[in-house]
Order: sequence, then structure tokens, then C-alpha cells
Amino acid sequence: MDVDLKQTRGAIRRAAPYTVPLTVYYDASCPLCATEMETLQELDWRGQLQLVDCSVKNFRDPLASYDGVSQAEMMTRLHASDPEGRWFKGLDAFEAVYGAAGLKGAARFWGNRHLRLVLDRIYPWVARHRQALSRLGLQHPLRILFRLAERTHRTRTVRT
Repeated sequence: MDVDLKQTRGAIRRAAPYTVPLTVYYDASCPLCATEMETLQELDWRGQLQLVDCSVKNFRDPLASYDGVSQAEMMTRLHASDPEGRWFKGLDAFEAVYGAAGLKGAARFWGNRHLRLVLDRIYPWVARHRQALSRLGLQHPLRILFRLAERTHRTRTVRT
């Protein structure tokens, strides 16, 4: 299934086509990352996300290796790939992952051309310091936000 996040009232900076299911490579050793991905997987009732922990020692993914994507690169920012062989990295990956999970509002947030000016500067810092942020307990308020989003998501899913 091809999905295309189209421009909505000028909010999306560009269309981000992807095909589902998405394979999502994330750092499961990071409590912040693990909380986010596990919650997204719970919300993904259509099974559009396949999570892969790229933090394990001697991690090797044949398709990633073939495409020249290393474990070291995956550990610097979120990566996702679709069945067509397209790779999404960093904020583009967040946009695609949230969209595939059915959280279109969150996908629009990650793709918002105005917010991207700020997010492009903040995300590398957050990714670099994710373990320290986890030690500060940042995953706990994130979990609460996800639970609120889950309620909204379930309400919208039931209505449609």
C-alpha cells in the first residue's frame, strides 16, 4: 500500500511517499527510544510497523548493509525503510513512522515545514543525548503523552 502525506493547509513541507509495512530501526537500549517505539507499535493496530533493535552487539541487517546503511549510522538517528527500498532518516523517519502507525496529526507535526526549521536543529542534540535524557526520566512524561494520544487515536478509530 502506497501512502503519500499530502500538503494540508501548507503544513507539510513536502510529500513523503512510503510503502507499508515500514521496518523501523531504533535503539532499544535507550529507555526514551524504547518507550516511544513500543507505544507506537501498540497503537499500530494495522501492523504497519516492524521494529528492529539496532543496538544489539554485532547487529547486522543484510538489506541495510546492501544499501550502505551501517549500525553506527542507525545509532545516530532513527531509520526506517519501506518494501520499495526507500530509506527515511531522522525527522523524515519520524514523519513516515507516525503516519504508518495511523497517527496522521503527529506525522503532520514532524513534517511541518515551519517546525522543521527548529526540529532540524533540536533532533540531532536529542539523539546525541538520548541516554542522558532517559536517565533524567524524560520517557515518563513521554509515556503520558502517548497514552493521551492513544485515547484520541482509539476514539477516532472507533468512529471511522
